[in-house]
Amino acid sequence: MKILLTGKDGQVGFALHKKLSTLGEVVATDRRILDLSNIDAIHQYVNKVRPQIIINAAAYTAVDKAESEPNLAYQINALAPKVLAEKATQLNIPFIHFSTDYVFDGLKKEAYLENDLVHPLSVYGKTKAQGEDMVRQHPKHIILRTSWVFGFHGQNFLKTVLRLIGERNTLSMVRDQIGNPSSASLLADVTFNIVDQLFKDTSFKDYGTYHVTNDGETNWYDYTLFILKEAQALGFHTNIESYDIKAITTLEYPTPAHRPLNSRLNTDKLKKTFMLELPHWQDEVKKVLRALSH
Repeated sequence: MKILLTGKDGQVGFALHKKLSTLGEVVATDRRILDLSNIDAIHQYVNKVRPQIIINAAAYTAVDKAESEPNLAYQINALAPKVLAEKATQLNIPFIHFSTDYVFDGLKKEAYLENDLVHPLSVYGKTKAQGEDMVRQHPKHIILRTSWVFGFHGQNFLKTVLRLIGERNTLSMVRDQIGNPSSASLLADVTFNIVDQLFKDTSFKDYGTYHVTNDGETNWYDYTLFILKEAQALGFHTNIESYDIKAITTLEYPTPAHRPLNSRLNTDKLKKTFMLELPHWQDEVKKVLRALSH
């Protein structure tokens, strides 16, 4: 099996590259190997590789910066997936594409379902929603929406908090945004299972959009308290105690891009279709912290 994987240096791409290599040959690209803002380059590269499946883990993810770079965000998050999906259609192969909770406005009271109407609040969310629409033109597509990604590799909230609790005497964290933290290793495991099933079951029909996150929900404030408690238990240097961390509202922490207050994604469809169990986010955070402590 030959797999073309984009975004190999990102959190998800890094974990995918490692995991998928046991399934076959993974041709993994970063922006130096394949410039996703260059449509001609995408055509030429896919023609050269001739993969049996394309997995797009690349994205423009600088949420606040995207507000001032909408064209670049659109090229990477919408146009590149469109071209990759078109190439997948030409080759008659599956295309797996990662998307985000930011396609929703966060006003729903319950966790979002796959068929809920999208209403993004930011340039990042809008371009990711446009990318989804482009990908859906390809018959053999799977869109995996996820949220609050963390892992060993790359930059993420967990690693930022770990640094801040070692440097600062006080912290302020938003308490009114809720969501499901998702580990990069979980996303790699789920993708591995899907790819394996796609190639074993030639009559696979369950293409479409799926939500994938770890089980359990939290907010940024409680998430920070959990990281602090576990970090202290593992012997990390901390300069702070739980009472030094202040809970604030989104309004008290303005950012260029608006973020959804409710980012929770319902994962029942994924669990049922692919017969998967998803570990609790706290267990995955503990795993990452243990790895980072060595």
